[in-house]
Amino acid sequence: ELFQTELLSALKIVQRGDLPLRDLVGAFAGEIGQTQFLPSSYIKYGVDYDGNGHVDLRHSVPDVLASTANLLKVNGWKAGAPYGEGTPNFEGALREWNHSELYRKTIVLMAQQLGGR
Repeated sequence: ELFQTELLSALKIVQRGDLPLRDLVGAFAGEIGQTQFLPSSYIKYGVDYDGNGHVDLRHSVPDVLASTANLLKVNGWKAGAPYGEGTPNFEGALREWNHSELYRKTIVLMAQQLGGR
C-alpha cells in the first residue's frame, strides 16, 4: 500500500513517454534519475527544460537541473540564505528532496567543499 502511489506514478511516466519502460530503473526505494526523485516527485516537479517534449531525469542534464531547482523553489528554498543543519532551507526544501538527515548533511558538505557557504 505504501508504494501504490509511486507505482502508479511510475506507470504514468512511461505512459506519457518521458521514459521507456527499459529505462525505468531506480534505486532500492524506487528513486529515479540523476538526483533521485521518487516517481511522484518526478511527476510533480519534473520540467522539460531541453524542450524535447519529455521530462527525462535520467539522460537530460537540463531537465535534471531544472526539475531539481523547481522542487527546491516550490518547497520554499530561499536563494542566498544559509542551508546548513537547522536552517529553513535544510529543514524545508532539502527535506522535501530527501528526508534522510545524513543525505542532506552530505549535500551541505559537498556544497561547502565546492565553495558554497
